[in-house]
Amino acid sequence: MHAVFYSLLPACGVAVYFFGPSALTVLLIATLGCLATEAVCQRLMGQPVTIVDGSAAITGVLLALNLPPTSPWWLTLLGSVIAIAIGKQVYGGLGSNPFNPALVARVVLLISFPVQMTTWSVPAPLGTGLDLVTTATPLGEWKNAVMLTGKMPVDMQGSMSEYFFGNMAGSIGEISALALLLGAAYLFYKRILTWHIPVAFIGTVVLLSGLFWLVNPGKYPDPVFHLLTGGLILGAFFMATDMVTSPVSVKGMLLFGTGCGLLTVLIRLFGGYPEGVSFAILLMNAATPLIDRYTRPKTFGALSQRGTQ
Repeated sequence: MHAVFYSLLPACGVAVYFFGPSALTVLLIATLGCLATEAVCQRLMGQPVTIVDGSAAITGVLLALNLPPTSPWWLTLLGSVIAIAIGKQVYGGLGSNPFNPALVARVVLLISFPVQMTTWSVPAPLGTGLDLVTTATPLGEWKNAVMLTGKMPVDMQGSMSEYFFGNMAGSIGEISALALLLGAAYLFYKRILTWHIPVAFIGTVVLLSGLFWLVNPGKYPDPVFHLLTGGLILGAFFMATDMVTSPVSVKGMLLFGTGCGLLTVLIRLFGGYPEGVSFAILLMNAATPLIDRYTRPKTFGALSQRGTQ
């Protein structure tokens, strides 16, 4: 848990740099709210209070990274309660939840409070003295243009370097691919992550979005755009890889990641929302028990139903 927390610090630092005190406030409220909710739930259920294990804090940070930087305090706090009480403790606590708690809260908030959850800000780096100004995310701008005109904006592909470093509108934790990749590299170094889910997830998105782009580049953005904008990297490395809610076998992890990538692209290109990562991961979380059942490795020497090895 501590290693995961450390791996998220670069993304948190970039968010505070680009969005200032508002991002820091969201991070603090979400983290403290999850810790408090966990303690209250465990006390009410007569269980030992285990907030020092770090799991609730990680949920709070991940929730904050999935929220807009100008999220109202009450929205952030409500998300914390939903993540812990409904997304985790109602199933029995750590290790028993079938869905990623932070994503449960994000989707509930997105459906319940669409205005607050889709109000984005232009980055205003610390020291510039600029105020946050409302704007659309790159994915949202593309989606709106396609729905209105059937074509992609002409200048949509012109700022990939800014997208990579974090100078774009979006959720607190999805703006900087560089910061997220640094955190993921640390988790690989600590041998906490394996490559199977992230590679299958991102590879499927790149391959499928690339096919649509080759067919109609005037309407569909290229794979690099899909990779650097939205929550793909955050979801692939830090949320889809949750050991509690993802398959345990190598074959299962590859299938899980592929399903996440397929659903993400389909929702982005044809769904009502410009972003599909959260929905994709939650849907595949629901399929995890079935995937585990049919990809369970056969015990060496075990007999099949026909009585042969």
